Amino acid sequence: MNSIAQAETLVLSQPSADLSPLQAVIFDWAGTLVDFGSLAPTQIFVEAFASFGISISLAQARGPMGLSKWDHIHQLLQDESIAAQWQSAFGRTPTNEDVDAIYARFMPLQIAKVGEFSAPIAGAVQTLQWLRDHGLKVGSCSGYPREVLNQLLPQAEGAGLKPDYVVAGDELEAGGRPGPFMALANVLALGIGDVRACVKVDDTVPGIEEGLRAGMWTVGLSLSGNEVGYSVEEFARAPEQEVEARVAVAEAKLKKAGAHYVVRSVADLPAVLAQIAAQMRAGKMPF
Repeated sequence: MNSIAQAETLVLSQPSADLSPLQAVIFDWAGTLVDFGSLAPTQIFVEAFASFGISISLAQARGPMGLSKWDHIHQLLQDESIAAQWQSAFGRTPTNEDVDAIYARFMPLQIAKVGEFSAPIAGAVQTLQWLRDHGLKVGSCSGYPREVLNQLLPQAEGAGLKPDYVVAGDELEAGGRPGPFMALANVLALGIGDVRACVKVDDTVPGIEEGLRAGMWTVGLSLSGNEVGYSVEEFARAPEQEVEARVAVAEAKLKKAGAHYVVRSVADLPAVLAQIAAQMRAGKMPF
């Protein structure tokens, strides 16, 4: 098992590779490039619902992760136990207006706190540089609204993370995940000639579905992301058997969603990209 401390070395030790005909890699943000464990949005969902007297668990908050935040809140309100609490508190089933109200409470909390979770995941900076050294473009998209990304991106850039393009979950009229729209916006912005020459990297099921619907290769991330949900400190203390059990569940979930490959973190990506490129040169495509 690769430790967090070994991640940068893992990337830097990767030999030069022939990545043709790949053209671009499109990354998610929280749990993929920054915020090990995807902690920033999770706790804020709990706090936003609590401000309405509704108690949700961290596991419930993680359930729809990867969707745009309005859709995420809407999905949480469809949960039977959460909807029952809403019915008890307000005497009616939740409506879209209630989603708007929770979203309005969520946004300032998320804007205020997202910067606390802007640290790059170990190996992310080195991986982006490795991709550029091999001639690939680097795109990105997020379930975060643009207001939140505007707080996150300067801090991430200061730490060495600056993709060639970023699109937010609320910026496209067509919508966000699991639709293909943000991934395809990257294709247009980066001038990619073939969606099959792109790889979508994400730690959530909706993010994998996004890449598949866009016609791309997909790589799921298990350990670093939402499905395992450790903080860096929790991971360092966790027994190996517990870690492996959580990773196995995350891998199974991401593979069931259709991920072509699943690795533990962004630091493991270079070796997988070399495999994908070799398959393409042999005539295999994602679909």
